[in-house]
Amino acid sequence: MGILLNPGGDRFQKSFRSEIYVDKSGMITYLNKIFNTENRFVCVSRPRRFGKSMAANMIAAYYDRTFDAQENFQRLQVANDKSFSVHCGKYDVIQINMQDFLSRSKDIDGLLSLLQSRLLKELLKEYPDNDYVDATDLIDTMNDIYAHNHRPFVIIIDEWDCIFREYGNKKSWQEKYLEFLRSWLKDKSYVGLAYMTGILPIKKYGTHSALNMFREFSMENPRELAKYVGFTSDEVKSLCNKYGRNFEEYRTWYDGYFFEGIGEVYNPHSIVEAVVSGILDTYWNKTETFEALKIYLDLDMNGLKDIVISLMAGEKRKINTNNFSNDMTTFKSADDVLTLLIHLGYLGYDFASGSVFIPNQEIYREYANAITDKSWSGVALAIKSSENLLQATLAKDSQAVAKGIETAHLETSHLQYNDENALAYTISLAYYTARRKYITIREFPAGKGFADMIFLPRPNFVSLPALIIELKWNKTAIGAIKQIKEKNYALSLQDYVGEILLVGINYEKSTRKHECVIETYEKRLLS
Repeated sequence: MGILLNPGGDRFQKSFRSEIYVDKSGMITYLNKIFNTENRFVCVSRPRRFGKSMAANMIAAYYDRTFDAQENFQRLQVANDKSFSVHCGKYDVIQINMQDFLSRSKDIDGLLSLLQSRLLKELLKEYPDNDYVDATDLIDTMNDIYAHNHRPFVIIIDEWDCIFREYGNKKSWQEKYLEFLRSWLKDKSYVGLAYMTGILPIKKYGTHSALNMFREFSMENPRELAKYVGFTSDEVKSLCNKYGRNFEEYRTWYDGYFFEGIGEVYNPHSIVEAVVSGILDTYWNKTETFEALKIYLDLDMNGLKDIVISLMAGEKRKINTNNFSNDMTTFKSADDVLTLLIHLGYLGYDFASGSVFIPNQEIYREYANAITDKSWSGVALAIKSSENLLQATLAKDSQAVAKGIETAHLETSHLQYNDENALAYTISLAYYTARRKYITIREFPAGKGFADMIFLPRPNFVSLPALIIELKWNKTAIGAIKQIKEKNYALSLQDYVGEILLVGINYEKSTRKHECVIETYEKRLLS
């Protein structure tokens, strides 16, 4: 067992022995399918703390011929696939964390020199008796080893994109790095599988990529590997059942990413921290300060600020991701910035519609923390005032509620404010604070129709009343209350018993004013 060559299974076993381990070994079934084929080059990009390194360690342990993978993977999902024994523990594995080499190097030449010398040292130690053409050349050496034993290598590169993230303006470094990877991997018979993982997709220069042999699986389109990006809804339900947690609570806080055919996807790090502790909080963003997001929001190019406000108000926005250069410095439009935020995990992406959205409550708080610049003062004020709006609602102070919504409207006036749906975006932004105490539901199926917004108290705030909010446009707030009653919206809250505040809100276009009416309804247990 070596350090870079055949590192064994110690890293994977640490994950496997952890208090929470979710089996993602089914991913190996796909890799076995493409092993030693033209599709054997895989690049997986995910946000930080989405299990990239864990997956890399798992893959390395499975293929490593010096590790007893047959025994250690026997209870995992991949063991049920017919390809399991075909490839299990059969190959030489090279596993590299590129960040380690970058941290120990002064420049790209130093990184590549250190990497190649370390690899050559371990390869020559493992195969000392080969007749080498040039034992100082990495590619020649690996060609000679493969020619001798006909055993392809599995090459795993974690944090492959660290150069583009840390040295975004060093174009010559980036080009030299990409050229090394291309020369080392492309069209080489000794490569049975090349698996790279990072945050960014493969860097493009113009319309071309030096690593065009790689198939990319990103947050835009994870394709066949979608179910392995994060935790699925079923996996989170299972953990909640095991630990006695309320799944709907965790769903409200952490759900938001969505992939076609898979459904809801959750950040693994946040779920593990929240399920084990039993405390709902923002865990993912504590691994990096909000300054990382703030840098991009403050660019405010091509109307980016207005788009972000609309996203915070609950809107989805269509963007064009095709022009993104796959780095963190080259931005030609607001769409490029928003595409980067998809890859960083700050935005969800609906592939079918090409739209972005803020995924969940945890990420929403990150935006609220990031808008501290003077140019965001109005939005920050609306969010800061949201606690007062909630208290005014609970106090049934309809005039104060109307005034609070008026303030939020000024900050979302860039929206096409001409229907009840646009009004709902304003309400969503205005009631930001309520999300900490309430589960919020848009267009809740109720009675003989759909209630515009429902606020159900979270388990820790059961003393608070539920809220049913009905929105009207150029009508009356009293008419909104009448609709709530006539369509029996309150009775549709099947699992809720207690006080409900009926909130009717109307926007009068001619006066540009909001009005509000609040009434109390008591829902009792049926005898």
